Amino acid sequence: MRRNVSILGLLQAAAVLTVLFSVLTAIDLPNHIIQLLSHFRLQYFVVSVLLFLIFAAMFHYSYAGALLLTALLNGFFVLSWYVPLDDERGGSEKLILLHANVLSNNDKYQNLIDLVDAEQPDMIFLQEVTDDWVAGLASLQKNYPFTYAEPRTGNFGIAVYSRIPFDSIKHVDSPPLNYPTIIATATVGSEKLTLISTHPTIPLGKSQFSARNQQLESIVDLVQAATTPVVVLGDLNATVWDRHLVNVIRSSGLSSARRGFGVLPTWPTYMPIAMIPIDHAMVSEGIAVTDMTTAKSIGSDHLPLIVTLSL
Repeated sequence: MRRNVSILGLLQAAAVLTVLFSVLTAIDLPNHIIQLLSHFRLQYFVVSVLLFLIFAAMFHYSYAGALLLTALLNGFFVLSWYVPLDDERGGSEKLILLHANVLSNNDKYQNLIDLVDAEQPDMIFLQEVTDDWVAGLASLQKNYPFTYAEPRTGNFGIAVYSRIPFDSIKHVDSPPLNYPTIIATATVGSEKLTLISTHPTIPLGKSQFSARNQQLESIVDLVQAATTPVVVLGDLNATVWDRHLVNVIRSSGLSSARRGFGVLPTWPTYMPIAMIPIDHAMVSEGIAVTDMTTAKSIGSDHLPLIVTLSL
């Protein structure tokens, strides 16, 4: 005998799944599927609050109670990013950075050029850079003459454009897939700085999950080898709630530039309701983050980040 699906039944199913995913992803489990599900903590928070209000209004107190606890759990992970820091690490030197995953097959080069004109960053770090992107951005070199590019076919080319001369700059082929990571040093005013830009693979399968983690872990060695304060930028294909990224931040002594400025989801722009924060800036001791925000779309599936630092 067929049973009609009721609205209440759908709401109850949504509630059970929300509670289940919220709790499972709050446990430090190494399973790669659970880690992928942890990326949607912001969505779990919003859904658990909405479902709590619905079930409370319907006087379904058991569901409402479970959802209230779930909302509090998710709120712990989400709302802490909005708490401002009393950060006294920085000095008098100001540095504005633009990071963008441009999307390799995106040909709206002028969108990025217009964004640069509007924001006037000191340095521009780009990912998914191809030969076409290097050619399309040739006009940037007028105002950003200090340039290093390692374009690649596919999605893992990388480049940096700077107003400030580099003391040194190179790329290394990061393990295990030999995707390029840029390592630059520069003097900003009187302050010396190391800047690292990297882009690990998408962790969709078990082997890719492992490869992403290996490249993330390799950044710890680069940070520890630096003799100056460090900034790390990149589409890391991990959110602020990913256990591996959390461990990398902890091991390297870095802190997320997002702290105090919110979750700032960056991907995917074509599905706003599902956007998650996978583009990052991280800084070491001695660097204060005075502002961090997402910028308008440049036609990529990622939103750019604008980060203002005090050194």
